[in-house]
Amino acid sequence: MRSTPLFSGVIYILLGCLFTFIAIQNIQREETWGFFTYFLIIIATFDLGTGLRMVGQHFKLKNKMKK
Repeated sequence: MRSTPLFSGVIYILLGCLFTFIAIQNIQREETWGFFTYFLIIIATFDLGTGLRMVGQHFKLKNKMKK
């Protein structure tokens, strides 16, 4: 089964939000920015960027198919 770029993009965005939430919880619990917090923020950044790129790709393909 092939997934559409829109579905994959939404999944990546949700994962990015989840990793951001976990990083915020980690900062509040430990009250410091450790390696694990930076790692979570980097993963969240990649996930959000990929998700936004895939959603944009979906709409580009949709507009191309219309024409």
